[in-house]
Amino acid sequence: MSQDPRLGHGFVPGRHQIDAYGQGGFRFAGMSHKGSILALPSGIVAWPVDAPGELRAEHFAAALAELPKIDFLLVGTGLDLVPLAAELRRPFQEAGISIDAMQTGAAARTYNILVAENRRVGAALIAVA
Repeated sequence: MSQDPRLGHGFVPGRHQIDAYGQGGFRFAGMSHKGSILALPSGIVAWPVDAPGELRAEHFAAALAELPKIDFLLVGTGLDLVPLAAELRRPFQEAGISIDAMQTGAAARTYNILVAENRRVGAALIAVA
């Protein structure tokens, strides 16, 4: 992935469907990435989260910054569904953005469907083995 100086880590501009996931990463936009990703209307960036227990409010700042381009954020929590803590959900609720946690595979598939429908969606996806 190319470097975007605004983000300080890998960045692929534009909306892209997730072509595959597993083996610790994702395929999208004709490339592969090891590790977790944040897929937003502005592009896909590397996301520094390896497990749901690491999630902090700052991990979602880029998604909140996408207003008004995002109405819904899917959070893929790995192989298991892990509910999001209230303090992580609150900023989204206050901003009028729906947020939903699910297994990473389900989140990636749902994201692809919503992108195909041209919905204003983002996905925060924790990589799975």
